[in-house]
Amino acid sequence: MDSNPRKILVADDEPDILEIISYNLTKEGYETYTAKNGLEAIEKAKTIDPDLIILDVMMPKKTGMEACQILRGLPQFQKTLIIFLTAMSDESSHIRGLELGADDYVSKPISTKVLVSRVNALFRRISNNDDTDGKTLTIGNMVIDPVKFVVIIDKEEIALAKKEFELLYLLASKQGRVFLRNEILSQIWGKEVIVGDRTIDVHVRKIRQKLGIDCITTVKGVGYKFEM
Repeated sequence: MDSNPRKILVADDEPDILEIISYNLTKEGYETYTAKNGLEAIEKAKTIDPDLIILDVMMPKKTGMEACQILRGLPQFQKTLIIFLTAMSDESSHIRGLELGADDYVSKPISTKVLVSRVNALFRRISNNDDTDGKTLTIGNMVIDPVKFVVIIDKEEIALAKKEFELLYLLASKQGRVFLRNEILSQIWGKEVIVGDRTIDVHVRKIRQKLGIDCITTVKGVGYKFEM
């Protein structure tokens, strides 16, 4: 077992689900903590500082989405991995979760093998990205800082959701290059996460609105590129 295992916080209001998820993640070598509702998840996250948080969407006191939104608003959780557990299968719910900064979602009823596989895949992805992270991009009056996880335009900091930031950074890292939709989905959400084209469109629209600059160009039927 790793001498410094990754820490995972699991929040669900069903004790049986908490027990089986916790057991399987611990068996996999992770240091696992649990919370029975969204509010407890927020408070425990502040104390534990986990590497990944698994949130049931429908929980008392604070829903998983409310907890995610609050945590993403705190600097220390800007890069923390978040997975939603959800019984909702409609696309709008999944897009809403991804907009709030979730990295993945797993549908109920839960397959522990699938969940553990998705957890391992997320950790592999961030490990593979370690060598490329950290380079601040300065483009005209825009600064994109992946260490502080902020975008600055004319000395004004602009808050983006986690996936919005990652998408902007990807496109801006190679100005003028057209990124194919499948390439964007693979690099930002990973091959294991099933999301549709509409997810990218929604995130691009949000980035444009928040930046107030039309720096992302749509290449119809192909993908997107960044140009100032």
